[in-house]
Amino acid sequence: MSEISPKAEISPKAQIGENCKIFPFVYIEDDVVIGDGCIIFPFVSILNGTRMGGHNKIHQGAVIGALPQDFDFRGEKSECIIGDNNIIRENVVINRATHTGGQTVIGNDNFLMEGAHISHDTKVGNQCVFGYGTKIAGDCEIGNGVIFSSSVIENAATRVGEGVMIQAGTTFSKDVPPYIIAGGTPVGYGGVNMTMCRSYGISDKVLKHIANAYRLVFHGQTSLFDAMNQIKDQVPDSEEIRKITDFLGTTQKGIITKL
Repeated sequence: MSEISPKAEISPKAQIGENCKIFPFVYIEDDVVIGDGCIIFPFVSILNGTRMGGHNKIHQGAVIGALPQDFDFRGEKSECIIGDNNIIRENVVINRATHTGGQTVIGNDNFLMEGAHISHDTKVGNQCVFGYGTKIAGDCEIGNGVIFSSSVIENAATRVGEGVMIQAGTTFSKDVPPYIIAGGTPVGYGGVNMTMCRSYGISDKVLKHIANAYRLVFHGQTSLFDAMNQIKDQVPDSEEIRKITDFLGTTQKGIITKL
C-alpha cells in the first residue's frame, strides 16, 4: 500500500502504483500513471500525459509533464515518459511532447540535478547526468551514459552520442559524436572520454582505434564523408567504431569541430 499525504492533491483518475510515498502539497492531474516504489517530495507537480515507471525519486519543486514551450503547441494530447530508478532533483522541468502521439522520453537510472530542463520531444537514454542548470532544447537525442556538467545548453534538434562528456558552460548547436569530451567556446573536440569508455569495458586496443578514428575526423584535411571512408579503410572494425560511423553518417546538423 502506498503512503499518500492527505494534504496532497491527487486526481482520483490518476493511477498510483504500490509502495509509493507521496508527501504533502504534491499535485497530480488526471491522465497520470506512476509506477511502484516512487517517492514524490513536497511541491512536485505531475501533469497530464506523464507515464512514470518504478522507483523514481522526484524532489521539491519539480514539474513533470509540463506543457511544451513551443509556438506550435495547440493543446494536443501527448506524453512524457519517465523510466525507472531516476533521481530528479529540485526545480527540474520536463516538458511533454508538442503534437498528438509525440513523446518526451527519459530512460532509466538518470540523475537530473537542480534546475535542469528537458524540453519537448527530447529523447534521453540511460545512466545520464544533467548538471546544475543544464538546459536541453526540444527535439534533441541523447545517448546512454552522457554527462553534462553545470550550465550546459544544448540547442534544438541536436544529438549527443553515448559516452560523451560535455564540459561546464558549453553551448552547442551541432551533433556531438560518441565517446568524446566536448567543450570550449566555440565548442570543440577535446579528446576521447577514456574514463567513460573504460567503465563500459572497452579495451585499450579499441580505445586506440577510437582515437585514430577521431584523428581522421577532427585532424585530417578531408571532408566528413572522406574521413568516414578513411575510417572504414584504416581502422579495424568493432561495435564502437560502427556506432561512430553510423552517427557521423546520419548527422543532419553537422558535427562539432576540433578545439
